[in-house]
Amino acid sequence: MNKVNLNIKQRKIISDKIFKIGVTTAGAYVLIVVVLIAFQLVSESYPVWEEEGLSFITKTDWNAVEGRESFGALPYILGTLTTSAIAMMIGVPLSIGIAMFISDAPPKIGAPLGFLVELLAAVPSVIYGLWGLYVFRIYFRDWFETPLHDAFGDNIWLFSGNPYGLDILTASVILAIMIIPTVSAVSREIMKAVPQQQKEAAYMLGATKWEMFKLAIFPYSKTGLIGASILGLGRAVGETMAVTMLIGNATGLGAIPSSLFGPSQTMSSIIANEFVEASPASIHMPALIGIGLILLLIAIVINVVAHLLVTRMLKIKEGAINN
Repeated sequence: MNKVNLNIKQRKIISDKIFKIGVTTAGAYVLIVVVLIAFQLVSESYPVWEEEGLSFITKTDWNAVEGRESFGALPYILGTLTTSAIAMMIGVPLSIGIAMFISDAPPKIGAPLGFLVELLAAVPSVIYGLWGLYVFRIYFRDWFETPLHDAFGDNIWLFSGNPYGLDILTASVILAIMIIPTVSAVSREIMKAVPQQQKEAAYMLGATKWEMFKLAIFPYSKTGLIGASILGLGRAVGETMAVTMLIGNATGLGAIPSSLFGPSQTMSSIIANEFVEASPASIHMPALIGIGLILLLIAIVINVVAHLLVTRMLKIKEGAINN
């Protein structure tokens, strides 16, 4: 009997070691992949850093003519941050509103609607781009951009420029639509995880439905909602095809965002537009890879800041509970 128990314990120890090795290997694999990607981007973009130095980040030139090459990433960094910020301002409130409705709706309504919202995430980005290019931008230009330009274009610089439909605002709205499935799906599951007792307690105190969300659900799910928003931001920063088809694809100084109705370009769109035509013999190719490196660093910074923010909020929440 003792031998049997000993064999069982040995098997458990061996299985635990195998599990530990497997989990450690999986975690190390992710880290190794990120390090290899960063190393490859640094090595391949080295010529442009050697030629331009850190001014590559702050310059606005973009000239690929042989013998007069000059490259700067600032317009595309600003284009990426601008479109992502506008998309977040539009998409996150809509996503949370959708999640609020679905989480509190009867199952006969909430389940099909939730499925339809999640189905939007399965639509390829190029389909969003084609729909935005041939359908959405025309109506958006005629019904929204042109009236705004006519009313405020002479007085407010944000609405200056000629509304053509291929601009920062159109690309940002399509980007907002694309992040809604991700943010709303995660937010909905977070809201559903709130204990039912909290909701009932709020109703028993005479709270309206909005007050119930404000007092019972939002404080409990605040950290998760921030995490869901960061997931949407990651999608917005890295989106390529739809933005490439709708943002106007200006280059150089003309790509710096100066109006919601002006053309621009993001880091991912400039890479998609010019990577095939870039000559390996010049620094054009290293310049594009250097922009890819900057994009990777921005994505890492966003995730690190989000992690620190969520961790801090969790500590504050735990401290409030303990007190």
